[in-house]
Amino acid sequence: MRIGLNSFLYASPFTTESTKLFAKFKKWGFDTVEIPVEDPSHIDPVKVRAAAEKAGLAIGSICACMGPGRDFRGSAADQKAAMDYCVALIDQAAIMGCPRLIGPVYSVVGKADAVEPEQQKVEWLLVVQNLKVLAKHAESKGVEICIEPLNRFETDFLNTCDQGLRLVKAIGSKAVKLHLDTFHMNIEEKNQAASIRKAGKLLGHFHACGSDRGTPGGDHIAWPEIVKALKAIGYQGDVVIESFTTDVKVIARSAAIWRKIEPKRDNIAVDGLKFLRKALK
Repeated sequence: MRIGLNSFLYASPFTTESTKLFAKFKKWGFDTVEIPVEDPSHIDPVKVRAAAEKAGLAIGSICACMGPGRDFRGSAADQKAAMDYCVALIDQAAIMGCPRLIGPVYSVVGKADAVEPEQQKVEWLLVVQNLKVLAKHAESKGVEICIEPLNRFETDFLNTCDQGLRLVKAIGSKAVKLHLDTFHMNIEEKNQAASIRKAGKLLGHFHACGSDRGTPGGDHIAWPEIVKALKAIGYQGDVVIESFTTDVKVIARSAAIWRKIEPKRDNIAVDGLKFLRKALK
């Protein structure tokens, strides 16, 4: 298992210029970097790949930023915007030698409301229909789509491992897998390790985050059980620290980060990496 860091901890938006962070990430000992691409125009994928290769860092994943207007269960215009955006990210991933697009690749983050059962069925079918199309494009580019359930405060569409597996199976593509995150799972799952075991070979990506969105290991999450579960299913993907701080204002607001979770954001990266290296062995 490779250990990576999501660049949201240091930059929003991530641009080609942000690749200057790569040398620091590599110096700390990270194997991969996860890049949230808020707009495809923000990066030159050829230059980003070259910078990563120079630093000796793999681009392990591109994170979809499903902001306003990007919604596979929304209006026709929203669905088109989401499709155009995600297709562009898959194309960029292929250019960068990045194996996967990850995140809530189904609906705008923050859309969380009580939806009547009949409307839920309509929205579910829309997402499945759209993601089947997107999956075919991903297959053609050799890129995986790893779909992430979020907690109930960030979406009403997909909250649990069970729901995520149902969606992955409904899409029915070898290019589509599940993405689990310990922060969201801490809210939504009764037993994180059991959910990981249930995901099994369909688990394609994993976020290791503290229960408070801070440093993994400095919290109440049952990490030994989680590591045992990952090893039990033969997980060989990336384990990525995704955290946010008040230093990056835009993301802090959208992720409801109102206080410093750790004394310094470097603590999250450096201490988190040290903990995960020891835990994963």
